[in-house]
Amino acid sequence: MTFPGGAAEVLRHIRDMTAQAPGHGPETIGAMTTTQNPDTMSPTRTGSLTGPASTSPRGRTALATTAALTSLALALTACTGSSEADAPSTPPASDAPTTTAPPKVLLLGDSVGQDVALALDAAFEASGVEFESLASEGGGNVVGPFSEERWETLPEEVETAEPGLVIYQITGYDWGTEEEQREGYEKLVDTVTDVDATLLFVTMPPIEPDEFYEPHMEDLERAPEVARSVAADSDGRAEVLEAGEVWGDDYQASRDGEPDRNPDGIHLCPQGAARLTHWMLDQLETRFPGLTPAAPEEWADTGWASDDRFGAC
Repeated sequence: MTFPGGAAEVLRHIRDMTAQAPGHGPETIGAMTTTQNPDTMSPTRTGSLTGPASTSPRGRTALATTAALTSLALALTACTGSSEADAPSTPPASDAPTTTAPPKVLLLGDSVGQDVALALDAAFEASGVEFESLASEGGGNVVGPFSEERWETLPEEVETAEPGLVIYQITGYDWGTEEEQREGYEKLVDTVTDVDATLLFVTMPPIEPDEFYEPHMEDLERAPEVARSVAADSDGRAEVLEAGEVWGDDYQASRDGEPDRNPDGIHLCPQGAARLTHWMLDQLETRFPGLTPAAPEEWADTGWASDDRFGAC
């Protein structure tokens, strides 16, 4: 398929977004893995999550971020103890796959996936679950620009990761016709099934599109519908997590007086990443009874929020 302005437009946008937000390069996260230590049964992380501590003004805002996340952790903990009536109104489908043991979790997605990967890594580590992120800057999509190149390596990468669960954060690059989106998502279901894993699509947060995204909003608005259709036809091999429960219908820069979304209108701030992570773990707990998510205060304020990729927050 072709894109307005060609591949150069996409590359230029990735370059500009990276320049606007230091720390957004792929090296910020790289391949992160949280593994279970067989001797102590305490999780041990392998791989670097962050670079050297920042000495910029962004780094000096870490204390404010820490205070906000501490308050958020307390609020999330209170939500954890909420009554059954407060639970999401749409429980998982009766044929949703479940297991009694937490699987290794593999995350796929774009730079928004990289945002939440930092929080997920901390949360899964605290919960004793192995985690790896293959989310990538300016891509990670299975349909749309550069997806053909992505498919050249993705099946082998998924096989090598040996996950029990694959989470695909629907990306801001999932452009294309309905047929192209369906083909990409069905191919992903088959790829995940080939390694005996389950696939969970996660709908993307609402964005404030700029001139780069505006021509593709019809495609992005259709993508969750296509994912739902593919999941419904997958015989229980895939499901869609409706993250609108976290974000609402519209982009919202702040919540409870704290930054929740990046001012660029696309990405997440630490609070948003923490809220999405807490919600995702709740969703996984209902599907994998062997998973006992750690309390938010065990992972929300462990240093990941000071990563440079959140500098604009």
